Amino acid sequence: MSDVRHSLLRRDALSAAKELLYHLDIYFSGQLLQAVPLPLVDKGPVELLEEFVFHVPKERGSPPKRLNSLQELQWLEILCNYFQEQSKDSVRQVIFSSLFSPQGNKADDGRMALLGKLISMAVAVCRVPVLECAASWLQRTPAVYCVRLAQALVDDYCSLVPGSIHTLEQIFKASPRFCCQFITAVTMLYDLSSDDLIPPPDLLETVVSWIFEDPRLILITFLNTPIAASLPIGFLELTPLSGLIRWCVKAPLAYKRRKPPISNDHPHGKLAKDWPTSSEKDCHLWYSKLHLSILQVLMLLQGHLTEKNLYGRLGLIPLEHVVSLVEEISRLSDELNPLNASKEIELALDRLAQALQVAMASGALLWTREDLRTVCSRLPHNNLLQLVISGPVQQPAHASLPPGFYPPIHTPPLGYPAHSGHPALPAHPVQTFLPGMAFPYRPIR
Repeated sequence: MSDVRHSLLRRDALSAAKELLYHLDIYFSGQLLQAVPLPLVDKGPVELLEEFVFHVPKERGSPPKRLNSLQELQWLEILCNYFQEQSKDSVRQVIFSSLFSPQGNKADDGRMALLGKLISMAVAVCRVPVLECAASWLQRTPAVYCVRLAQALVDDYCSLVPGSIHTLEQIFKASPRFCCQFITAVTMLYDLSSDDLIPPPDLLETVVSWIFEDPRLILITFLNTPIAASLPIGFLELTPLSGLIRWCVKAPLAYKRRKPPISNDHPHGKLAKDWPTSSEKDCHLWYSKLHLSILQVLMLLQGHLTEKNLYGRLGLIPLEHVVSLVEEISRLSDELNPLNASKEIELALDRLAQALQVAMASGALLWTREDLRTVCSRLPHNNLLQLVISGPVQQPAHASLPPGFYPPIHTPPLGYPAHSGHPALPAHPVQTFLPGMAFPYRPIR
């Protein structure tokens, strides 16, 4: 590689980067011909890339060669065309990894800036091989970098040019794998913890339309990845389920917490009259559609987990994420005035109860009802959540209670007498609540 470096030093910035890409293609193609399945990127090529692509000077005091705006655009086009025309996926992947795998040094900012522009261009011109490489990169790169890439794409397609979101929508059918990873990164970026971290309406509509059209989209990475029972820490989750559940559950409270903007037209800065806007109102419909899609996906998971021999061994919804979500709901409920936000609190808790029930039944959440009672004990009362926490009531054979009696979930409050019993009701058939689980009930009369 030293001879290559001397050759590159004599060239301008763009031609040096282009020639280096040519040498790397030859170098890694040769390694793959030697039966190396996926060669590791050694120190030599990385140093050349940092010097001639990301312009980190190798010697002190030497001015780095920089690409001007036109040259940078030409370089992005060269990269797009290279990945599009390279027929060997293994070579594409290793070149992409050598270019953009973070090294924890000064060149990482340059790597992330170039990567964001490359993927943005690939979305604009629909370069599927580039998007597939980006999907693999998102899967094996620490989440902190994945979130930065997601932020760059959101800025380009939701903020920079109005209406450009339709270009992003089109890649759903071109590269579902990239869309799945992008959704996972976006849900980490926008956690609704503040007004600035609520997903933009255009982004929300795009994500929900993808998932509503094909709910299995969010399972693509899970279904196509060899999985161990323990997942690495600090990387993206196998599915965006946790983040999407957080969106649906927190949305009613997060939007209620938002303060209406100040009108610039009014001399005293009064609140805008058209608050909430029509787009804000539409968002609640999108969250409802998203919640339905999530429940549909959770109902499919038991079969997939069983097929992979992971049922009861791998929880796709991490326990700590649920604990954190419950704490956030509790805090938001305390912050908002319960009298003014009773409907929003009720909706949030209803969605939480439904998601927890279906997730536990499908094996996506490895919790017992005792765990659930402990974690949810500080939440405001909600009938549906209380039912989920209590679970189906199993009557012992020697029970002295009359047939068909359903004991109250709550113990009587202090100061109120407990009823000794109810008159006997006629026997009734047993209704199946969950597969393999009897659920006695008392008919409404």
